Amino acid sequence: MIANTLARYFAGRFLLATLSVFVGIFLLVVFVDYIELMRRTASIATASALFVAQTSLFRVPQLLERLMPFCVLVGAMSCYLTLSRRLELVVARAAGISAWQFMTPAILSALILGAAATAIYNPMSASMQERAKQMEAELFGDRQGLQDASGFWVNQVTSEGQSIINAANSQDQGSRLTGLTVFRFSPDGEFKERIEAREATLEQGAWRFAGARRYTLNNPPEEQDTLLLSTNLTPAQVRNSFSTPETVSFWQLPQYIKSSASSGLATAGYRLQYQKLLSRPFLLAAMVLLAGAVSLRFFRFGGVQKMVLSGVASGFLLYVLSKVTEDLSKAELMPPIAAAWLPVCVGGLTGFLALLYQEDG
Repeated sequence: MIANTLARYFAGRFLLATLSVFVGIFLLVVFVDYIELMRRTASIATASALFVAQTSLFRVPQLLERLMPFCVLVGAMSCYLTLSRRLELVVARAAGISAWQFMTPAILSALILGAAATAIYNPMSASMQERAKQMEAELFGDRQGLQDASGFWVNQVTSEGQSIINAANSQDQGSRLTGLTVFRFSPDGEFKERIEAREATLEQGAWRFAGARRYTLNNPPEEQDTLLLSTNLTPAQVRNSFSTPETVSFWQLPQYIKSSASSGLATAGYRLQYQKLLSRPFLLAAMVLLAGAVSLRFFRFGGVQKMVLSGVASGFLLYVLSKVTEDLSKAELMPPIAAAWLPVCVGGLTGFLALLYQEDG
């Protein structure tokens, strides 16, 4: 009964500390992003403060999804340092509770948090990110294209010839594009015309351009309110070309991987994202082990500041390792499974061995 009561207590303290860190970072990032958007929209008379605040609110969740492991790391360190400062860990050890016993509730809680983040939070953040793109297009219009220098590219070949489409921004996972430039070639490969348009919408068998201007070699520019360009691209192919892995929810990723493979497109990014979401619960548990390895030292022994700094440094190095493996996987130099699970194994084993050395010698 005592062990169960302590387990619930330690789990509750860990969850409270982690959620407090997450909410604090969320409010800070929203505030900073709101100020930045207000600066960018200062010259737009139609941009209201409420609409800009909503846009910032929809943009932030996906960023915080990447910071979630650090929230767990800082939350766990704060939780155990507070318990150690109040001598609650000393009392627990005196009652015969080992470090592994009061670490287990936090590890289990981290696994549950990771599963909820993958199954619930990720689809929500992907949907909010898509909504944020739509709101940014309403705010900036054609000027939104200036924010993305490279943009999105897609190539299509029909009976009318080849068309190379560049879009500054995409919405609805590629079904609606803004800031477009299209280069058209005849079936013989000769340059035919260049089209610039404000936006385009994918319809059945055609792209519908709005606010288009056509440039040809021997004629002056021609303005057209509406222009149809035939296409043989399906909505699935367009989604695979214009949607990034981070904007696809966890439940849709298997379908994207399958359709991309059948279309002959690269699937490394989608496979990596899927494996990262699958490994997220275990990554959060590894963060708890790292936090426990640097925050269970008694205050009266001293050296707490160095231990905390070493924990932060360990989290940073783990982040660098994850970025390196991610880049290697996207370049198809490392399998996605290895790239996603290697940081988890390194972080988990490092924390486990450090705890094992401290507690059991």
